[in-house]
Amino acid sequence: MRNKIHPTLDSAVGDIRDGARIMFGGFGGAGFPNNLIQALARKGTKDITAISNNCGTRDGELGLMFKNGQIRHVIASFPGPHSNYFQEKLAAKKVTLELVPQGILCERMRAAAAGLCAFYTTVGVGTEVAAGKEERTIEGKRCILEMPIHADYALIKAETADELGNLTYRLAARNFNPIMAMAATTTIVEVDEIVPVGAIKPEHVVTPAIFVHRIVQAKGVRYAG
Repeated sequence: MRNKIHPTLDSAVGDIRDGARIMFGGFGGAGFPNNLIQALARKGTKDITAISNNCGTRDGELGLMFKNGQIRHVIASFPGPHSNYFQEKLAAKKVTLELVPQGILCERMRAAAAGLCAFYTTVGVGTEVAAGKEERTIEGKRCILEMPIHADYALIKAETADELGNLTYRLAARNFNPIMAMAATTTIVEVDEIVPVGAIKPEHVVTPAIFVHRIVQAKGVRYAG
């Protein structure tokens, strides 16, 4: 059995290259992999395409990476009113944005996880979201074609992992994290606690181990935000 547990945050992100497409879990401050983000900031990986619900809160969450100029393109549904560094970079045309309705952002990732080629939706028809997208009428309703969102890496946050990589989440941290874990080639998770195999009841597993490739314990590690 391959050992998925990494000794440090830095080793867990050590091979993430420039230009990578990376999903970052979290929603409204809950469930962000802040310690993995800090490690990636230290590494200095740049030209990242970031896929995230929001774009940081000042220096917190993804804010640090925008501040460092490590992100060149972002796919998000709600950049957020306190995403100061993102807004500065966007105004200076140093970062580009694809704005996606929140439910469609989730569904595009779910489509990637399920191996779907694309799907039609009525959401966004007649708005700037529909620009450049194929449109057709289905059952009398105008629809646009949305493509799956894949990533090279997903950086996520969970509460508990066993040694195989089965995951549980705490409260609202169960937001984008589980779906992102399924839509990336390599999923890296920071957890509060690592427990022996069998310690998590099967019915409590939210993300099965097959979707998890690297685990690092980060309990007690604080981020600068």
